[in-house]
Amino acid sequence: MALMDIAVIRLDQKDGSHSAFVAGLQELLADSGCSYRLHDMGTTVEGPASMLFRLAEQLHEYSFTRGGRRVYTVMKIDDRRDRAVRLGDKTASVKAKIAPRAE
Repeated sequence: MALMDIAVIRLDQKDGSHSAFVAGLQELLADSGCSYRLHDMGTTVEGPASMLFRLAEQLHEYSFTRGGRRVYTVMKIDDRRDRAVRLGDKTASVKAKIAPRAE
């Protein structure tokens, strides 16, 4: 499994809100069969690297199928093959190493 962090931004949108656009992207992700998690700056998706690259293209093209003329996509893929990595493993590992604070 690989992890992809992706943010797709429609640059020609007139108003400042992108939530309706992002909701459409989330529907595509729900239909993809991949596990995913929306966060404040994008979405993290889990799946085979080849599937993630195809999915990134579908998410990127989504804007154009809705009349968009310009879209900006930022994507990072972590394809680790020496052991299984699942959605949430990285944050859980860091949280486990943070010492509890005395109050």
